Amino acid sequence: MLVTSRETRRWIIPKGWPISGVEPKNLAALEAMEEAGLLGKVGDEPIGVYHYDKKRGDGSIVNCTVDTFAMEVEQQMPAWPEQDQRTTQWFAPEQAAEQVQEPELRELIKKFAKQIR
Repeated sequence: MLVTSRETRRWIIPKGWPISGVEPKNLAALEAMEEAGLLGKVGDEPIGVYHYDKKRGDGSIVNCTVDTFAMEVEQQMPAWPEQDQRTTQWFAPEQAAEQVQEPELRELIKKFAKQIR
């Protein structure tokens, strides 16, 4: 499952900023629910890391590091918090890799696709 970013509308995976006191895997589950309406089991450890440049509202750019977790999706809710702000779409892993712009994320998806076959 990929979602679109709110501003540029490019295909991305759900992700968010760290929250004090929230374990990274639980944050991944929260972001998947808020951005894509996904519920399921998130792996205990990240499957990889990628970097991207986030353009802030003031025009500054922040280089972000994203710990990426796999989720075994059990369902997509009929409604979720950011449903009207983003588009979601299921892709085969190889197709998902081709849709994302970030080279490291593309390689991470390809590597994960090989592991789940």
